[in-house]
Amino acid sequence: METLNIAILGCGTVGGGVTQIISEINQEISERAGTKIVLRKIVELCPAIAADRFNIPLDLFCGGGKDLSAAEANEYIRQIIASDEIDLVVETIGGKSDFVYNLCLDILNSGKHLVTANKSLLAERGKAIFETAEARNVKIGFEAAVCGAIPIIKTIQESFTGDKVLSVSGIMNGTSNYILSQMQNEKLEFSVALKMAQDSGYAEADPALDINGGDAGHKLILLIKLAFGVDVTKEELSISGIEEITKEDIDFASEIDAKIKLICYAKKVNGDIYATVRPMLVKNSNFLSDVNGATNAVRINNKYSGVHFLVGKGAGSTETAMSIVSDIVFIARYGDKIRHNPAKQEHNLADASQFVFPYLITFHTGNIPGTTGFIATAIGKQEINIETVSHNRHAGEKAMFSVATMPCTLGQIENAIQEIRREKPGMLLSEPKIMPILY
Repeated sequence: METLNIAILGCGTVGGGVTQIISEINQEISERAGTKIVLRKIVELCPAIAADRFNIPLDLFCGGGKDLSAAEANEYIRQIIASDEIDLVVETIGGKSDFVYNLCLDILNSGKHLVTANKSLLAERGKAIFETAEARNVKIGFEAAVCGAIPIIKTIQESFTGDKVLSVSGIMNGTSNYILSQMQNEKLEFSVALKMAQDSGYAEADPALDINGGDAGHKLILLIKLAFGVDVTKEELSISGIEEITKEDIDFASEIDAKIKLICYAKKVNGDIYATVRPMLVKNSNFLSDVNGATNAVRINNKYSGVHFLVGKGAGSTETAMSIVSDIVFIARYGDKIRHNPAKQEHNLADASQFVFPYLITFHTGNIPGTTGFIATAIGKQEINIETVSHNRHAGEKAMFSVATMPCTLGQIENAIQEIRREKPGMLLSEPKIMPILY
């Protein structure tokens, strides 16, 4: 049996999980690969901690198990890249810094395969990385970069090669889904639910990327590349987070038999790609409304095979590590057959104002008779049919209510709001909140 020698750069939560799996089921994965999988080297700044946490022999660590300075770690990384004995490198350092970006390019240019869970790097700086892999005839495994343990990358790349993806959508950030689930089920304010997520280990001390939609946006960019064959930048993508969701929003959602979820959504229609990450009101008849806690779920709609759902854990040490090990086995077994198809350079990413959805619009106004009727009339003038109007919530001199529309464009709604501001300058006390409704 041939041997595939691997090195791991970084042995924290994910890297440690990779070593654990390779150690515990080495015979099984080697048999599946048709190649002996051998872990040769690990570079880690604090190896004693990782060795104790994941039961790793200290002699696997560069430096024999002593703590390393950044300069020492970098020198060991350079030795690994230059070594003819290493066939594949697992990068679990993370981030999109110049250091990590150039490191990945150096790994590929040395003729070694690369496996990574680094979604931010691949989403924002991946074009040159994929092009380098193709030019050097080496492979990149990145299953773990999107939704952890859910095999969405291989499903699109391999299982659906005989089909055409029409749309891909879903819940792709467990932290935001946990927060929204707690707000929905426990009737909590956003700040309280966020604190619970942090205390439970679902949110970082700095949760910005999770709650502002950035993390989900990285994942959607990678799925758009796979599903539609184009490179989309983060700047092109319409992204909104959950920071402004309130208990009142949750209540309005319940009134129309829906739950609020942070949804990644991409659809191709006549060559145009409609893509966004934003809170949506998911009707309770939709499977995604029942996906709670830190769970991820992806919905794929294909031309020939219809709708498919993939549900599972989107993060975690062994969950994410499993996807990395899967990529290692896949490359060992099919390496010369794997293709990284270049993305099309030209694409038309539709402006968010053109998106057609039913929408829920929430208005904050003065508590003045006739306000609801005036706003409903302004919406109707834009040829928008109204589905329902909620009960008013009154608080002293202020009122709040929501309007659920039939399918229309965001641009039509924005025109209606502009008309309201022109005709009644003081009527709206804040910017109306607009959320798509997903059936």
